[in-house]
Amino acid sequence: MQKLSFRAVAVAVCMLSAAAIGGSGAIAAGAAGDISGTWWATKYDAKLQIVGGGPLPLTAAGKEAYQKNRAGLRDGSIVDAARKFCVPDGIPRVLANPYPFEIIQAPPGQITIVYELNHQIRTVAMDKKLPTYEELIPYPFYNGHSVGRWEGDTLVVETAGFNEKTFLDAAGAPHTDALKVTERWRKISPTQLENIATINDPMYYTRDFQVRFLYNLRNEVRLEDYVCGEPHRDISKVPGVQIPPQVPAADPTFK
Repeated sequence: MQKLSFRAVAVAVCMLSAAAIGGSGAIAAGAAGDISGTWWATKYDAKLQIVGGGPLPLTAAGKEAYQKNRAGLRDGSIVDAARKFCVPDGIPRVLANPYPFEIIQAPPGQITIVYELNHQIRTVAMDKKLPTYEELIPYPFYNGHSVGRWEGDTLVVETAGFNEKTFLDAAGAPHTDALKVTERWRKISPTQLENIATINDPMYYTRDFQVRFLYNLRNEVRLEDYVCGEPHRDISKVPGVQIPPQVPAADPTFK
């Protein structure tokens, strides 16, 4: 019952936001695949792991911003607002989070992604074009503005229009408001979902780079409440998580 209520609220919110930035011109949608369900990351990495390996391809300005973020997070002069105040994580950081999330292919013309972490709701407009950088400047969002299309069984999501209040990862990788992220979501088996995200931010990065995320289908899991600073779901068994468990390790969602 809780899941249905949460889902109903999420879809209602998304219906209200479906007419937001994106222009009125509808575009033809490809045949829809099916990636709906509850998914959970197979592992957690605090730092972006670039496809092909290697360090972040930072420009001089990017290196300066990264060093400032890292130092500030260590000495407390910069606050990780996503963890302290439960604001959205931004993209691609939210893609790496070690909590479950649900993909709902509704309402019509939209895909809705509901994250347990911080109760974040992403709406992907399937019937709109991505606005230009100039059109999005007045409307910066934590998770940006997303539009999508199907290319065969792959969902391609383009996101832009970010504010500069987030990091690309938990280690403080920086970005500017010109960041654009292109995601390619596809099932690689009936129970595994892959998302390859391409990062484009020329002011801070010398080239585009990709990060790969993998999720397991967990439809037996129900999304739970999440409040910053309060006990919540045990994620200690997610590979890569290095925090003490906050609930008994016998949590049935891990069985």
